[in-house]
Amino acid sequence: MVKPTRVTNSIRALRFTHGEMTQAELANRIGVTRQTVIAIEQGRYSPSLETAFLIAHVFGVRLDDVFQYPDTSVEETP
Repeated sequence: MVKPTRVTNSIRALRFTHGEMTQAELANRIGVTRQTVIAIEQGRYSPSLETAFLIAHVFGVRLDDVFQYPDTSVEETP
């Protein structure tokens, strides 16, 4: 069983605010399969850094406008 990623994303919302782009259209523009886009949207798969940047580029937004990582309380080393 694949462990879900903790990374969340706004891809579905971005697709709808950009002309109701389909998953297939996004997949074609970034060079992956529709199934990959589905898995990324559902949080079952974390894209490569390059694919993440391509997704952000397609929507004309920053990477952190597409992907979010939960703020974890990590102790900083002095």
